[in-house]
Amino acid sequence: MRFRAKIVDINCIQHFTRVLGTISRMAKMCALRMTPTKLYFILADNAAVGGVSIWCELTQSNFFDEYRIEGKDETNNIYLELAPDNLARAMKSAGNAQAVKIKLTKKHTPCLTFEITLPSLTSHTRSVVHDVPVGVIPQRNWEEYEEPAMPDFDVSIYMPSLKVVKNVIERMKNLSSFLILAANQNGDMTLGIDTDLAAVTTHFKHLDMPTWEGDNSSQNHNRDPDKMAEARVDVKKLATFLHGQQVNPSRVICNIMHGKAVQFLLLHEDISLQYVIPAVSL
Repeated sequence: MRFRAKIVDINCIQHFTRVLGTISRMAKMCALRMTPTKLYFILADNAAVGGVSIWCELTQSNFFDEYRIEGKDETNNIYLELAPDNLARAMKSAGNAQAVKIKLTKKHTPCLTFEITLPSLTSHTRSVVHDVPVGVIPQRNWEEYEEPAMPDFDVSIYMPSLKVVKNVIERMKNLSSFLILAANQNGDMTLGIDTDLAAVTTHFKHLDMPTWEGDNSSQNHNRDPDKMAEARVDVKKLATFLHGQQVNPSRVICNIMHGKAVQFLLLHEDISLQYVIPAVSL
């Protein structure tokens, strides 16, 4: 297996750093799948025990000036297991770098080696090297990291300002461990908690609704547009998603599977990110 890539454009370096920072705040460990055209950061925790799932997709040509990959078979895929925080820390020293080279190396253990070229006041360039340990995921386990199917949601709605939602969640998580997120097809959304001591609900009105084609929207045609679909979720997992954002998405879609899960789709011209939180039963 061989992998080598290079980023020269400072805007791409900084954007890649923000993407890694976002992933590192959401997951302690994840899989990195590299293909000839894309990179994927994947977390597939067991939803049956309350685990979240993450699927983040990057088009390599939007970030890299050079990109070469030789995988184990004709698909040229490489699957690695790693701690995204280690990648984020390596890239933090590249804030004003002239270039960042990333390659798969074999030290005492397989590593993604970051070679960062920094500007210098003299004619000699300065280089910083970070070796990030990785585990190679065997091919027999690759099927565990397939893209999740689009869920059969009951309501799909664009989120209000994430900054506003973050402030609401920050106050609510001090009162309860769980939050009920609800929305309908008329553009109404509520965020609420209900405990023995307090019941607090925040209302959002006139939100936009995404347009979907195919199966995911077909079952919603006969749904009462005023009827709320809701899911009770772990408020800390929701806060983790909201506070992890460093990529300034253009829009965020919230899909609610009534009583089952909430899926967030973060939309940006360079990346797409799915984050699914399973519902907690009452």
